[in-house]
Amino acid sequence: MNTELFISRRLFFDKSNKQFLSQKIIRIALFGIALGLAVMLISVAVVTGFKKEVRNKVIGFGSHIQVVNYDSRNSYELSPISQNQPFLQKLETIEGIKQVQVYATKPGMIKTEEYIQGIVLKGVDQNYSWKFFQKNIVEGHIPQLNDSIRVNEIILSEQVSKLLNLGLNDFAVFYFVNENEITPRLLQLKVCGIFRTGLEEFDKLFVIGDIKQIQRLNGWDADEISGFEIEITDFSKIDKLEQQIRNSVIDYREDNNTILRTESITRMYPQIFDWLAILDMNVWVILFLMIMVAGFNMISGLLVLILERSSMIGVLKALGSPNWSIRKIFLYLAFFLTGRGMLWGNIIGIALIAIQKVFEVIKLDPTTYYVDVVPVNFSIVHLLLINIGSIAITTFMLVIPSLLVSKISPDKTIRFD
Repeated sequence: MNTELFISRRLFFDKSNKQFLSQKIIRIALFGIALGLAVMLISVAVVTGFKKEVRNKVIGFGSHIQVVNYDSRNSYELSPISQNQPFLQKLETIEGIKQVQVYATKPGMIKTEEYIQGIVLKGVDQNYSWKFFQKNIVEGHIPQLNDSIRVNEIILSEQVSKLLNLGLNDFAVFYFVNENEITPRLLQLKVCGIFRTGLEEFDKLFVIGDIKQIQRLNGWDADEISGFEIEITDFSKIDKLEQQIRNSVIDYREDNNTILRTESITRMYPQIFDWLAILDMNVWVILFLMIMVAGFNMISGLLVLILERSSMIGVLKALGSPNWSIRKIFLYLAFFLTGRGMLWGNIIGIALIAIQKVFEVIKLDPTTYYVDVVPVNFSIVHLLLINIGSIAITTFMLVIPSLLVSKISPDKTIRFD
């Protein structure tokens, strides 16, 4: 039988301990541990949820990786490439690639009687994945595209809709200017759907419609596009997969073909992804501070426990118990007490995360934060790592104050009693 564990359990569950002063101090320490753990859980859930939400919105407008003409300028007026590329079959064999779809973009403006707004018309075909916009549609439906005729339907953001006073089923007048042309080209398209993502920078810019409209505006052939959008399954592998895609594009390029290049979404919008990366440092600072607070709370509690149980320590030493054995009793006891505080911390943290997830209590200004509510991302992996890390570090910090046991003399403590 583990004698140290047996004694620590008796001390932990003994109701007569309530009369000791240490119980009040322990309660304060447990409250600090519970509060610290709840703050850590909420911080990680909010930051990871926020990063995931913003990242998914940016990817929703441009996918993970794009393949475009090497000669294209850093604008939305891209030089055309053929959609019949020899490397497409190779991409189907690369593990981690979920989907490849074609697109075309054309900068222009929408003009009404009172307002004018610069936009980018993004054209897609009937094979385009609409799941992102279907999730964010607030009114109407997505364009019903086909492979035979041009469709005069578009979806635009709620922000542009309100700015230009365009409602569902209204016709929007677009103006586009081609290179070497003085007269702008006019296009009238019907608003069939209105979406809201909360990502203001993109909401006010993109209008989604039929790729055939852009091909007609630019005088392109039916197989000419601006580029390919490639969706992957794991964002953490984006750099590795982009390198594989780049190698495939280079290997399958023929001498007479247009030179192509790849662009990841992180390089296209570095200001957003650099900002999201900075948030990780904030989480680490919070985790460090909360663990330190929990550790020092338990150190103070353990010291009081040892001092109040000095007579018991003296008796155990008189019976021949070594210092390490007695230290293990108090380390076990501290472990039990820390576990109780962490249990309440988990309950509080998970409850608050669930409330925000279901009821969206805390709102945000989307013009500043890109989201209209505080997003939370609950992960079992994060929960386990935080709990294991917290209890391991806290227990390790308690080893040093437990050395006080070796300083207690049995003859003095027993004589004092």
